Amino acid sequence: MLRSLLTIFSTVFLAELGDKTQFAVLLFATRPDIPRLWVAIAASLALVLATVLAVVVGARLASWINPRYLEGLAGMGFIVIGIFMLVSFIRQS
Repeated sequence: MLRSLLTIFSTVFLAELGDKTQFAVLLFATRPDIPRLWVAIAASLALVLATVLAVVVGARLASWINPRYLEGLAGMGFIVIGIFMLVSFIRQS
């Protein structure tokens, strides 16, 4: 159980580092008219809500589709996104 928790935590933590959400939070934190604590609370609540929705949708999908296929589909999705990012990088260079 603890191993699953650590795996999920580290995967999500690493996936979230440096993404557009973090940049948005960084930009909000630079505004002097918004308290930093509010930025942290609002961003945290948004991530919690998005995570709860993902769990609910994932549980529904798992009742209709074999979770093994969903894992494969998610893996292929990450590969496709990675390929698009590489192609975009190569075109910009």
